Amino acid sequence: MRVLIADDQPLMRHSLAVLVDGDPALATVAQAATGTEAVGLARQFTPDVILMDIRMPGGDGIEATREITADPRLAASRVLVLSMYELDEYVYGALRAGASGFLLKDAHPADLLDAVHRTHAGESLFAPAILTRLVDHYVSRPSATRISDLRVLTDRESQVLLLIARGLSNQEIVDTLGISVKTVKSHVGNLLAKLRARDRAQLVIAAYENGLVRPPHP
Repeated sequence: MRVLIADDQPLMRHSLAVLVDGDPALATVAQAATGTEAVGLARQFTPDVILMDIRMPGGDGIEATREITADPRLAASRVLVLSMYELDEYVYGALRAGASGFLLKDAHPADLLDAVHRTHAGESLFAPAILTRLVDHYVSRPSATRISDLRVLTDRESQVLLLIARGLSNQEIVDTLGISVKTVKSHVGNLLAKLRARDRAQLVIAAYENGLVRPPHP
C-alpha cells in the first residue's frame, strides 16, 4: 500500500514515515511540505492513501484534498486528514473537500496504522469526538439537503448501514451479522448507489440525519 505524507513539519513527516514503513504492508512513496506540493506528488505517484495535514503553507490541506479528490486520475487515492486541532471548520471543510477520514495527531500509533488500512479499504474513519461533532452538524441541516431517505433500502441493507454508523469495520460487521466479507462489500456498494453517497462518511451522515440512530454524546 503506497502512502504519501503531507505535513509542513519535518519531524512530523519523518515520524509518520518511520511509523508507516514499520508496517510490512505499507510504504512511504513521497513526502510533501506544502499543499501544492502534496497535489503535485499525488499526481506523480498516485498513492493509495494520503496522510494530509491541514495547516500548511503553499495551499492548505483542505484545498489540496479538494484538488486531489476532484482529479479523475486520482480516483483511487483516499485522503486521511491528520490535525492537531478538532475545530469544526476543519472537520467540515475536510469532509466537504472529499476526505475519507479525520484523526487527531495525538492518536495512538496503532490506531493511526489501522486508520490507514481501513481508509484504503474504503472504510471512512473519524475519531469519536470528531464523529460526534460531525453528526450533530449534519443532522441539524434542513431536510431538503439530505442525501436520500432510507425507504429504498432492504432490511439487511438497513442493518448494515446501522453498523456502519456505529463505526464498525467490514470484519466487525461480518462477525455481528454472520455473513461473508464479500456479502458485506456487496451491501456497502448497494448503499452507496441507492443513497447516492460518495463514501462511507456520507453513509454515516445519512444514517443519522434520517433517524436510523441517535447522535452520540460524550
